Formats: sequence, structure tokens, C-alpha cells
Amino acid sequence: MTASADEVFDVIIIGAGPAGLSAGLNLVRARRRVLMLDSNRPRHSATLLSHGFLTRDGVPPLMLRKLGREEFEKYPEASFHQAMVTSIERIEEPGPDGEPVGELIVVHSKGIRGSGDRTATARTLLIATGLLETLPALPSIRAYYGTSMHSCTECDGYEKSDAPLALIGETGDLAERALLLSQWSNDLIVFTNGADVLTPEEEASLDARGIGIERRPIADIEGDRSGMTGISLTDGTVIARSGGFVRPAWTTALDYTAMLGLESDDENLIVVDDMGRTSAPGVFAAGDSTPPGAQQLIVAAGEGANVAAAINRHLIGLL
Repeated sequence: MTASADEVFDVIIIGAGPAGLSAGLNLVRARRRVLMLDSNRPRHSATLLSHGFLTRDGVPPLMLRKLGREEFEKYPEASFHQAMVTSIERIEEPGPDGEPVGELIVVHSKGIRGSGDRTATARTLLIATGLLETLPALPSIRAYYGTSMHSCTECDGYEKSDAPLALIGETGDLAERALLLSQWSNDLIVFTNGADVLTPEEEASLDARGIGIERRPIADIEGDRSGMTGISLTDGTVIARSGGFVRPAWTTALDYTAMLGLESDDENLIVVDDMGRTSAPGVFAAGDSTPPGAQQLIVAAGEGANVAAAINRHLIGLL
């Protein structure tokens, strides 16, 4: 299977979050023909306000995406399609004499909300799809997630300053998160929900900072229309808390990349170098689907700008 040159994009970007939008903007400004595919199902959609993004502090995250997409689409080189990517394959790129001169990447996608299905071809691919998150199985947690309860301490810690807070989690990084959170409130209790995730050394470190530890299993989040009021335990105890943070289980949704043979780490995140190159030729990745740093919008946007420069150099033949 081959494709003619006039059907080929320079770059296909999967994901219109901060990383994908930042990359797309920089690439169309480099006069690269870019197609962006996105399902419009961001994991931060429950959050009312985003923070820490220079000139946009306090803007709703969906508004941030809307503004970014408008800036991207005002360039004639930009195309956007709302769709879920289903599979990716490689095909041969024909030269002037019809003989193959390299490989192209073909992305198959299923349209959403009236958008048709689409198959598109490009010389390079950027994966910027972020992560999926699974919250603890508590009946009412979704009712307070994004308002009273959050997952990103750097994003929302300031707004919880000096409040009686809960930190709920069952992962090995719980103590580290508690210590970070303690800079915003001196009234913090870590809830392990019955999981044995704190070492004796970590317990001593938390105790030294005045951070409480509650090991009993959690029944639910208590609250009313004004917000969260406490954590109820399975033994009937209710511990008053006005807000808090939860450590979700984060997973990738990258089944569509199976044919690319991408190298991943122990957490199934895409391994990249400092330019965003993956183990597959012509395939780049940025944002939360790559090994973690700070999971903040502005950090992801910076990664997108960085990988856009690398993709442009790659297309020129300088990389």
C-alpha cells in the first residue's frame, strides 16, 4: 500500500491537551501541515479551574483547551478532527519514479458526535494523549471530585491552604505526596483505606511533620451541597475534613499503537529521549503518557513546544 504526496500531512497529532495543542501551534507556525485528532474527553474535565499556567491562572481547563484550539486552527496549515484513534500502521512512501523512498504512518480513527471516520497519512506522528485515571471505589467521590477533592497538589493546593484536609491513596508514593501537601496545611490526615503502603521510616517522617495516619477502610466521602464535610469509615466513624486530595491509579490508553512496537517502561508509559523521540522511527510522544515529571498543564505545554522543534528538525533532515 502506498500514498500520493498530496494526501500526506507532515504531522498527525493524537491528543488536543496542552502538549498536543502547544506542539500543533508551533508546527503550523513552522508551516507544517498538521492534522490533530482528539476525542474531547480530557481527564481534568471535572476540574472547575486550572492554576499555575502563566497568564491563564484560574481559567477553566476546558476554556484553556478551547482557546488553544482556536489559536491552532486559525492557521491554514491546521486541520482538526474529533475522533478516537483505532489503529496505526506503516506504508511505503513512493518516490517520483514510483519506487519506495521511505515509510509513512497511517492513522485510522472513528468519528465522534457526527464526525465521520477518517484515515489519514503523515510523515511523522506525535502521541500526546495523556492518561486515564481510576479513582478509589467510593460511592460519592465523583460528587466532590474537582471541587472539594483533587488529584494535583501543585495545581490546587493553594486553594486548600490551612484547611483540614484528607489525602486518600493506596500507592507507594503516598508519604511523598503527604509531605508535599503539608506545605499548604498543618491539618492533614493520610487515609490508606486499609492498604499497607507506608514504611516505618515514612510513618516516622509523617509523624515528625504532624501529619496524621488513618489506616481503617473508608466507606465514603461525606458532604452536602456546600461541599465535602468528612470521611466516613466502615466502622461508622466520621472524621471531619473540608477537602482533600486523592491519588488515582493512572493508566495509558495506547492499544492503538500496538503495531508500532513502542518501547515502554514498567508503568506502560512511552519511553522517549530528551527530544521526545520514541523507539519507533518518525514517532514522537509528549505529555503525561511519557515518564512522569510534574503533571501540570504548563509543563505539558512546554514539552509540546520542545517536541515540535524536534519534529521540525526531523522533517528537515537535521535530526
